[in-house]
Amino acid sequence: MKEQISAIEEDIKAYEIKDAASLEKFRIEFLGSKNRIKDLFALLKTVPNEEKRAVGQLINGVKVLAETKFNEQKEVLENTSEEGEKLDFSRPGDPLEVGSRHPIALVRSEIIEIFNRIGFSVSEGPEIEDDWHNFSALNFPPEHPARDMQDTFFIEKGENEMALRTHTSSVQVRVMENGEAPIRTISPGRVYRNEAISARAHCFFHQVEGLYIDKDVSFADLKQTLLYFAKEMFGEKAQIRLRPSYFPFTEPSAEVDVSCTICSGKGCNVCKYTGWLEILGCGMVDPNVLEASNIDPKEYSGYAFGMGIERIAQLKYRVNDLRLYSENDVRFLKQFTSAL
Repeated sequence: MKEQISAIEEDIKAYEIKDAASLEKFRIEFLGSKNRIKDLFALLKTVPNEEKRAVGQLINGVKVLAETKFNEQKEVLENTSEEGEKLDFSRPGDPLEVGSRHPIALVRSEIIEIFNRIGFSVSEGPEIEDDWHNFSALNFPPEHPARDMQDTFFIEKGENEMALRTHTSSVQVRVMENGEAPIRTISPGRVYRNEAISARAHCFFHQVEGLYIDKDVSFADLKQTLLYFAKEMFGEKAQIRLRPSYFPFTEPSAEVDVSCTICSGKGCNVCKYTGWLEILGCGMVDPNVLEASNIDPKEYSGYAFGMGIERIAQLKYRVNDLRLYSENDVRFLKQFTSAL
């Protein structure tokens, strides 16, 4: 028995391993499911009881020897190139290509940071909304023509109407319902509208909507907040102008233009030679909206505004096609590495 153990031990020591194939043969012969060392354990029952312990130790020693040689040779092969040369771990590694954040994510983060500096918190809500939060609480009566302003993806119609939200104003309703004035929050998120996809429109896009409710809030407060945002986003020379408009949930309402960042207000083909570019809509919160969320409009007033993140990104990075944002073209995304 001891002679057999010695013979296998000598075979292990003398076994020459040159490549992965010979390493695998070694493993099968000495460590596989039907290896030679297993045969020794099978013969151990024939050894007299007084010798079993000593013989068992010898067999275990041979097994350890085989495992050690296998692991050592495996490591040597892994650290050797195809040409048979040892790898030099002191050499610089292959350069790793730096990734980049999506331009929408970059602009979203910048908008949040700008409004955080003046006390706005961030609120989020579900993308699938009921009729109350998406329409009714925002002063859209069931037959109001303003509902036609937004083509909606309905999931379920009827008594329990559910739809993909058409704006993040639904998040503001939830904040007003569950919080107490004063409220100062922005609601970034993805929204959906049933529109034809083109260079200037998409069936999904991203918005940031803001809400400020407190005592004695005025339209002048709204204007100063938006002027501050424009200067922080587009530069100190940026100017804004407000044009009268209509939204069901604000009164009075306005569209906000910023001076063209490309021609500095002188006129170019981007701003259609007007010197201005539309960036958002805004207004004073309609008293009906406050009442719907159990906020007393006689005691509190507020303003709201909303902007498309894609629109701001277009102006900031001069992107002329909305579809580029969602096509996952690496060539397009790589351009924003420097914006990290």
